[in-house]
Amino acid sequence: MKTETVNLEGLRYIDTGSNTTIEAYFPEDDGAKRSCLAAKYGLVRSESFEIEVDISVGIGSIEDAYARLHLLSSRRVRPNTVCLDGLFENLPIVAWTSAGPVMPHLVPKLRSLVAEEHHHLTIFSVDKFPRMTDYVVPSGVRIGDADRVRLGAFLSEGTTVMHEGFVNFNAGSLGKCMIEGRVTPGVTVGNGSDIGAGSSIMGTLSGGGKRTNSVGEGSLLGANAGIGISLGNECIVEAGLYVTAGTKVRLPDGTVDYARNLSGKDHLLFRRNSQTGVVEVLPTNKSTWGGINATLHTND
Repeated sequence: MKTETVNLEGLRYIDTGSNTTIEAYFPEDDGAKRSCLAAKYGLVRSESFEIEVDISVGIGSIEDAYARLHLLSSRRVRPNTVCLDGLFENLPIVAWTSAGPVMPHLVPKLRSLVAEEHHHLTIFSVDKFPRMTDYVVPSGVRIGDADRVRLGAFLSEGTTVMHEGFVNFNAGSLGKCMIEGRVTPGVTVGNGSDIGAGSSIMGTLSGGGKRTNSVGEGSLLGANAGIGISLGNECIVEAGLYVTAGTKVRLPDGTVDYARNLSGKDHLLFRRNSQTGVVEVLPTNKSTWGGINATLHTND
């Protein structure tokens, strides 16, 4: 990964009790402002800052971590092109509330304070990662449930994430896609592909964190299916079938091979023979399933 330095201006919330940063925001508009009830009642304070980030080396601060997540979600860098070493170590656990972000132990106090405003406090999550849409709203996308797309997700124009879809940080779509399943860290989905409802793709946080899987263009991962390998272009995995790297697959010539040796190859249909239970692979192409519905991906 080549050295690449990025300079950003941002706003950060600082926990007033410990005087430590709990999150950072990088607005696209000059002079942008924000506030929250937690700041009004003095639990956090807001200040502006500048940061220079070398995205080719490990993360050194909370501001640095948020800067890299912002670069991903704002499409300035693609997944797997920025160093994220030290990300978890530099992200504090925060209570993400309807009155702003605070340290978790301050939630009871915040609830009492905002009651003066007739505000019923809602806790969206207690986690290291906030929702992407609270920080970045990419153009040309639809997201059915904003809670299911983390800051650091990369969504290309024309992407639709349905209510059961989930996109983690350092993962996402490289074109117009339908996402109804789980797209985990390190995973990218190519243009024209459909990640079916309830399906999942093993990412870099699974099984040791070294394998980077992807889905090519014009491919279909069926409902409740899963893969621990990459799919090439115009591939299909039938509904309900989970293909791991160690899955033994019968080839069209009758021989048997490990699925890992088919990883990334184009025009393959993975299915389980309903009579024998054997996992088979057959030649296929996008015409078999018809491709995504263009009408659902014109997100103007």
